Amino acid sequence: MKFNYKNPLLSIVLILVLCNSVFSQKNHSFTIILDAGHGGKDPGNMYHGFKEKEIALKTTLKVGSYLEQDKDFKIIYTRTSDVFIELEKRPKIANKANANLFVSIHCNSVKNLTPSGTETFVMGLSRSDMNMEVAKNENSVILLEKNYKEKYQGFDPKKPESLIGLTMMQEENLNSSINLATKIQSNFTNRLKRNSRGVKQQPLWVLDAAYMPSVLIELGFLSNKSEGSFLNSNEGQEKMARQIADAIIKYKNEYFGDGRNSSESLVKSGKTINKNSDSRNATDSVYKVQIAVSTRELSLVSSNFKGLKNISSMRAANFFKYMYGETSDIDEAKKMEKEAKNKGYSDAFIVTVKDGKVSRVN
Repeated sequence: MKFNYKNPLLSIVLILVLCNSVFSQKNHSFTIILDAGHGGKDPGNMYHGFKEKEIALKTTLKVGSYLEQDKDFKIIYTRTSDVFIELEKRPKIANKANANLFVSIHCNSVKNLTPSGTETFVMGLSRSDMNMEVAKNENSVILLEKNYKEKYQGFDPKKPESLIGLTMMQEENLNSSINLATKIQSNFTNRLKRNSRGVKQQPLWVLDAAYMPSVLIELGFLSNKSEGSFLNSNEGQEKMARQIADAIIKYKNEYFGDGRNSSESLVKSGKTINKNSDSRNATDSVYKVQIAVSTRELSLVSSNFKGLKNISSMRAANFFKYMYGETSDIDEAKKMEKEAKNKGYSDAFIVTVKDGKVSRVN
């Protein structure tokens, strides 16, 4: 089956897969897909004699070796040697295994040899120039595959409009993805004192096609000679791998450990906090139009939202979701969606909000 993010039937399949995952997780081991980026004829980034495909594989295998010490984990690798794995197949491996997590490991680079630091990506829509370059670099492996135009339905990794056109299939998993990404970045920064470039949203195909919480980790910049030397060393790989594994273990214990949340915070439990909601209707399902997601908390005034009024926000981990309007009528919600798009929010979509939980309306 070819991946088609515009096919409404795929949404039904996704729901069934997610439901099956929820009911089966308590009775099965925690399955994680460890994806070493690039490989074979696709070397990835290469600077100062450092090769991304080699560093990514060695670090990924070390992450797996730490996790395998816990009998509750089942580890599946997309590759364990220097072979080329088509981008399309990587998330398929995770979907077929009904995995709990998909973690892809990479190294960064830019023409300027100065930048350094780690960053972890989750699926999302961003227009940051630097982020777009990362997206184009990581998605460009598509061009090495046979019949890529047919398999990816005209998706062109070189065109920004193709990247922006990717739809978030895993809206319900976004909070969990951000939670894991935040844990990983925190470990890198607080324990290893690595420069952090933060948690970011990005339209990356390998994350978009996975049916479970997913992150893509950029260990650092090979274009920075000092950082590249660290990542190319066995010591550096061991240190980075240990912190990734530790974050994954914490994530697993928080969500699947004993059935209880490991934190008193609603944010860390993956739930959301709604601002500007009417407490009298807290248990009623209403329609809203999600117009943006940001790491910044904005004042809910029309001047911050292109003149739109009646804006509400919901916090999930360290991100804020901003929504326009509120109605119990789907036809009215469609009018609000059209109005938001006319104001410039081309990626706006309708959601339902009930009991503090947001669900996308397909």
